[in-house]
Amino acid sequence: MSKSRLLAAGTILLAALVSAPAFAGGDSGFYLGAGVGQGSVDGDLNDGDDGFSFDGDDTAYKLIAGYNFGIIPLIGLAAEVEYVDFGKPEDGGAELDVSAFAAFGVVGVNLGPIGVFGKLGVASWDADVSNDSGFSDDGTDPAYGIGARFQIASFQIRAEYEYFDLDAADADLLSASLLYTF
Repeated sequence: MSKSRLLAAGTILLAALVSAPAFAGGDSGFYLGAGVGQGSVDGDLNDGDDGFSFDGDDTAYKLIAGYNFGIIPLIGLAAEVEYVDFGKPEDGGAELDVSAFAAFGVVGVNLGPIGVFGKLGVASWDADVSNDSGFSDDGTDPAYGIGARFQIASFQIRAEYEYFDLDAADADLLSASLLYTF
């Protein structure tokens, strides 16, 4: 093997070894973000004696904090917490105030700046109705989500759908979010 070929092969090998850890951990670190979207609540609300059906939606928002581990190339692994406020959806004169704190495990596939992900977790929620029923409930239930992302440097734009399987009703959120990784 000639000296120039040996030098070229060594340079390529060195570049691959140096860039692999950078590629694997390029997205790692803490991130913060916020999102806005459409929140919907649908279900039969019961306070023990009386019950009524509710189906409403409103503008919702969420605050996001998480940590992306960035240890496997092409695979995104993260732990994430959210505060979600579903707004004040109305139905038949009743206004429902629902909010939740959620914790998720997030797994995704990274294809350069574009990626898809799924999330699975649990939500601690609180719901209050402002009508004559005086309905109020809270609990801790499963939450799920899927989404897509686009990342440029430390900024990430997400579009996602989240489903909260609440005891009192089912709530979902279709949102767009902006995140920043530190």
